Amino acid sequence: MIKNIIILTLNDLAISFKNKSIFLILFIPFFVYVSLMLVDEAGVDIQKTRIGLIQSEPYAPVILDAVQSADTLFSVLWVPDEEEGKKQVKEKKIDGLLLRSEKEKTGLVLVVLKKESVLSLSIVEGFSALQKAVEGHNMNWISDIQPLQEGGIQQQTLPTWILMLALLVSFIIMPAQIAEEKEKKILLALLQTPMREIEWLTAKLFLGMILISIAVLFLHLMGGFDFGNALTYFAFIGVGSFCFSSYGIFLGFLCRNQASARTLGVIFYLPHLLPSALSDFSQKLSTVAPFLPSYPFFESVKSILLDHNGIATLIPAWIYLFFVGVLTFFMAYRLMKKRWLM
Repeated sequence: MIKNIIILTLNDLAISFKNKSIFLILFIPFFVYVSLMLVDEAGVDIQKTRIGLIQSEPYAPVILDAVQSADTLFSVLWVPDEEEGKKQVKEKKIDGLLLRSEKEKTGLVLVVLKKESVLSLSIVEGFSALQKAVEGHNMNWISDIQPLQEGGIQQQTLPTWILMLALLVSFIIMPAQIAEEKEKKILLALLQTPMREIEWLTAKLFLGMILISIAVLFLHLMGGFDFGNALTYFAFIGVGSFCFSSYGIFLGFLCRNQASARTLGVIFYLPHLLPSALSDFSQKLSTVAPFLPSYPFFESVKSILLDHNGIATLIPAWIYLFFVGVLTFFMAYRLMKKRWLM
């Protein structure tokens, strides 16, 4: 009995190596470790907070001298006017912009991207500690915080959920379905008919785009979220679903069976999801994430839903996603013509 159990266990382990499921056991902890290493660590190589000051703004001398002298906490960047300063905050070139308060002569208004964020809290705490060191009392220089992105936590996290849905369909569902038709010889049988390769690929592409669009639309309807600039939003959902569906089809053709496709899908799913979704919390991840096609999609959706930007400012991202979609679709077509792993 014990011998049979051992033999069956070893056989199952051999199967997990054959279908590459064991790779997930090794890949997921490794990727989590790499992601944690990229996330900014507290107390190690502390990053200076980038504070924007307007050149023509008459700040109180005591505040201006204190901020400029605290070079271990703040890095001061001068901007020509308020509009340019807010633009740089949105583009994450600076962490916060200081304006004079209209209500209090010595007070300041802190302009940040999100009010409910760790970065905003750290800026306020830094100014509070600086003010106590200079003046020795508890009244804060910052009298108000002005966020550039409005909305509650549900609205703020909506772009992340949309990215997750798009990648889930593209990297988990689509590759497994492609590999299943290859594994069961369904695809080879279909290719014996007058049907052409491009017709089958286009049908699969439409399937992925429809599934992603339904998932996103259902999420909006259930949560009661608005679409921001609707025309721009649907244009990016369309090009994003085209890009990632083509990507998923290509991954499916790289695999011989469903188990391999699921493994490969997860291996691509996590690196495309986490760096983009966590880029707001780490300067290191914000440097790595732009190399992934998921990042321009995520940033564009966030810009449309939270900042209500139009298509004119997002054309480079739209072109990039379309190019990746065309490239992966063409690569899938070439693999299909070669009957790759069929």
